Amino acid sequence: MADPSSYRPRPGEIPVDPGVYRFRDKEGRVIYVGKAKSLRSRLSSYFQDVGALHPRTRRMVTTGASVEWTVVKTEVEALQLEYSWIKEFDPRFNVRYRDDKSYPYLAVTMGEEFPRAQVMRGAKRKGTRYFGPYGHAWAIRETLDLLLKVFPVRTCSSGVFKRAAQVGRPCLLGYIDKCSAPCVGRVTPEEHREIAEEFCEFMAGSTTRFVRRVEREMQAASSALEFERAAVLRDNLGAMTKALEKSAVVLGDATDADVFAVSDDELEAAVQVFHVRGGRIRGQRGWVVERESEDVASLPLLMERLLQQVYGGESSEGVPREVLVPVLPEDAEAVEQWLSELRGARVEVRVPQRGDKRQLMETVRRNADQALARHKVTRAGDLTARSQALQELQDALELDEAPLRIECYDVSHVQGTNVVASMVVFEDGLPRKGEYRRFIVRGDEAAGPAVDDTAAMREVLLRRFRRHLAQAEAQGETATEEAPTATAGAPADLPDTPAGIDPETGRPRRFAYAPQLVVVDGGLPQVNAAQRVLDELGIDDVALVGLAKRLEEVWIPHQDFPVILPRSSEGLYLLQRLRDEAHRFAITFHRQRRSKAMTTSALDGIPGLGEARKKALLRTFGSVKRLRGATVEELQEVQGIGPALAEVVHARLAGEQAEPGVNLTTGEVLS
Repeated sequence: MADPSSYRPRPGEIPVDPGVYRFRDKEGRVIYVGKAKSLRSRLSSYFQDVGALHPRTRRMVTTGASVEWTVVKTEVEALQLEYSWIKEFDPRFNVRYRDDKSYPYLAVTMGEEFPRAQVMRGAKRKGTRYFGPYGHAWAIRETLDLLLKVFPVRTCSSGVFKRAAQVGRPCLLGYIDKCSAPCVGRVTPEEHREIAEEFCEFMAGSTTRFVRRVEREMQAASSALEFERAAVLRDNLGAMTKALEKSAVVLGDATDADVFAVSDDELEAAVQVFHVRGGRIRGQRGWVVERESEDVASLPLLMERLLQQVYGGESSEGVPREVLVPVLPEDAEAVEQWLSELRGARVEVRVPQRGDKRQLMETVRRNADQALARHKVTRAGDLTARSQALQELQDALELDEAPLRIECYDVSHVQGTNVVASMVVFEDGLPRKGEYRRFIVRGDEAAGPAVDDTAAMREVLLRRFRRHLAQAEAQGETATEEAPTATAGAPADLPDTPAGIDPETGRPRRFAYAPQLVVVDGGLPQVNAAQRVLDELGIDDVALVGLAKRLEEVWIPHQDFPVILPRSSEGLYLLQRLRDEAHRFAITFHRQRRSKAMTTSALDGIPGLGEARKKALLRTFGSVKRLRGATVEELQEVQGIGPALAEVVHARLAGEQAEPGVNLTTGEVLS
């Protein structure tokens, strides 16, 4: 752990302007991103007496090795830059919202010639209207199933739409009157767009007008003795009523608002939000966040970070007119201005004091209370369990510090063919999937072809740690030559590049960060082989263990007896998760390689011979065996094969043995 005073910048160097700052560790990774109205006062607060800091803040400043900052003009710019950096670097000490999955929306693609209603997730697209979010995709499909009787808008994919147009026959929905069938010309593009626009108006909250119109038409049809039409209109009215019952009115005046509530304790906080559109609840979302982070040490700061996450990636249609919160965010004015710019109209962030909105917030808070209680009984997300697991590993393996970064390796193959390996990374007891790596094992020249697990593991570890040592050495030479007097507390625009960061892209290098603990899948032979690799490279600051599957024994290099962790141990549970994740990642890659190998042939890899030309050759000659017997002149007769390419193909096939494969045209096994 570093002493914060070793990289503390001089107060006179830090500007008093608003800006965004980043703490980096000794490897150059960004570990925390924050913003401030005054950079000088905020950064000075981190370098006071370490004992007076919040526990997680103390851990952050002692993990850090440098701090840098960027000055901006306004607090709104600081808010935007902070959000983009948190998304880019994913700092470990910034708040992590769990269960922030992509929620489904009911989307209508008004930008197409024939608008389509569908379930859609992810980034918002231009020209598409969104309604939601909904808690589940099936809720959207239920709503669509009811309303398609009234608004028969297209819901099929582009492929189904084109096929129906080609054959001149609509799909099943067209026959049962749940689609107006614009594919076969039952309605014109203008008429179909009008149906889609009415559907959007109904979903946006203008429901009364459509209900009254259907009632008038039903009564008129009944008076004119058109009972069949009246029955259809009656069914339509029932469908609209049933759809409206699924989202009861909670706020009047067609209110568009998002209502947030928080339930918290000393360790964690649960956040719930109800999305109200047109006065009706359209969806619900929830997160659980650890309270140990400085980001959520206070509720105002928690709300600010939450609003950044919820609305940072939204389009203008995703931001409502009102955002109701239990407490105002820390920089309420800046947040309001930022949301207003996103929406293109004024957005009000406020705390409801009385009336229906206050009652609705109490309902949301009760949901947050229940969500926090449910979360407490789960094991994987429990901060105490993760901390206990790391502490148990430190004690059992006699490490100097808790292994905050653990890497696990596994090898996968079938009888020595298609040998691959995986590297998975856990940081703070949680998977860091962006750091996962896959290896194609080609064999070590000194040891011969790597057909067994031990030789394959040796090659993988050599490649991984040689790359790390080479990058560390290159970075050290660069730092010595270019910036011999660089200070740790330098602003962001100084020319020196932190260790582990690519100076060209500004992103972390691959394999730049060494782990505190390496786990291999296997017993004492595998562990000793892996230890020989580390000894050969002169690496003595990385601990190494192996986890044997039969009795779940933890093996340490050069020890005759394993370490036995209790079956109820959180440390053993963490090692098992690492081992299982590495096995899953390796076997998935192996299956991909094996599947690809089953469809290769002697034609693969010939320069200038793409998929279209390979298929043309196989259609003409039928198999690779006949291709080998063909002359250059016969090859030239195939469309797309010129004299030069024919010479290359003939020479390559004549000089190589036949490789097993599959004819991509006929599916037969090639000889």
